[in-house]
Amino acid sequence: MMIGAILAQTLILSAQARSLVDPVNNNAAVAIKGYDPVAYFKQGAPTKGSTQFTRQWMGATWLFSSVENRDLFATNPEQYAPQYGGYCAYAVSEGHTASIDPEAWKIVDGKLYLNYSKGVQKKWLGDTTGRIQRGDKNWPTLHK
Repeated sequence: MMIGAILAQTLILSAQARSLVDPVNNNAAVAIKGYDPVAYFKQGAPTKGSTQFTRQWMGATWLFSSVENRDLFATNPEQYAPQYGGYCAYAVSEGHTASIDPEAWKIVDGKLYLNYSKGVQKKWLGDTTGRIQRGDKNWPTLHK
């Protein structure tokens, strides 16, 4: 029985390792579907970035709507980058990852959170504190 339990645990860990995601959600060839992370803070709205203003960070290309936003990001990317690599905050709180809708966002305690959709965001907003605590705990186990 002991060998069977060890084998089962090894298979579980092996499957988990294979499903780890990149540290930044860049499945659209750019981080956060090409939206400017700084704009959420400075303009208070989701704003599409431009290929004229790019920055490489954490293995992803980030787009910005202006040279000023790009330069702000360059000085302190952790301040502006969304939490959980730009994956859905609700999904991460549930122990997995999902894509995002850049229009489903919220800044909480100076940090940007994105969600899969506005419907999912409503669930996330129902327990923001608990969801952030669970997301913070889960995120290190979900990415490479």
